[in-house]
Amino acid sequence: MNFLAVLHKEMLEQWRTYKLLIVAAVLVAFGLSSPLLAKFTPEILKAIPDMPPELAAAIPAPTLADAVTQYVKNMSQFGILLALLMAMGMVAQEKERGTAAMMLTRPVSCETFLLAKFTSLALTFAASLILAAVGCWYYTLLLFAALPWGAFLALNGLMLLVFLVYIAVTLLCSTLTRTQTAAGGLAFGALILIAGLGALPRIGDYLPGALFGWGTSLTLGADQSAWPALWVSLGLIAAALLAACLVFRRQEL
Repeated sequence: MNFLAVLHKEMLEQWRTYKLLIVAAVLVAFGLSSPLLAKFTPEILKAIPDMPPELAAAIPAPTLADAVTQYVKNMSQFGILLALLMAMGMVAQEKERGTAAMMLTRPVSCETFLLAKFTSLALTFAASLILAAVGCWYYTLLLFAALPWGAFLALNGLMLLVFLVYIAVTLLCSTLTRTQTAAGGLAFGALILIAGLGALPRIGDYLPGALFGWGTSLTLGADQSAWPALWVSLGLIAAALLAACLVFRRQEL
């Protein structure tokens, strides 16, 4: 069975298990709501009863930068969480059910099995992120001004790359463990480790989280880049997938 056939099976499974619909619904919802939150949150705060006039006057008027920042904030938080939740059982669950051993006797190589899973989830997030970006761009146009398409596309591409890092790392965790719960715990620990290192001075410039700031600056016309974080992110994806293939090849199913 070749790669495309296994990929088709994985995409069909994502549709039947509603993973595709869940990812799309969550990302699109936050893509649409981000400019709305940026626009109306200051007005809601000013409408709080008994708020001192001095405090209400100090609340700044919403800007285009607020819409972009809110979009990045929402997508970074919930996109990474979705990456962990959707990927943590992709291998461990199949090992629990015994379907992984059945697939590998067809014959399907370990590399094809894992890469098809990674690719299917990558396509799901890419399609969902495109829909979310279109919704965010349209509502931002209505409420603020038009975002530059090229820069906004680059922002979403960088966000997708960050999601792929966590998908690959979680897929590795799912390969290392035999239960979905253990895979989720290990992946969450990896998330905390990466986030913790990213908060450190200078070290954070080399980790995936820096890509969110780069994408934001591109969209708002600022001169900022994070090429080291880009190369490290690509390296993390390759290393996680390679490690997953090596571990999976040696496991007894």
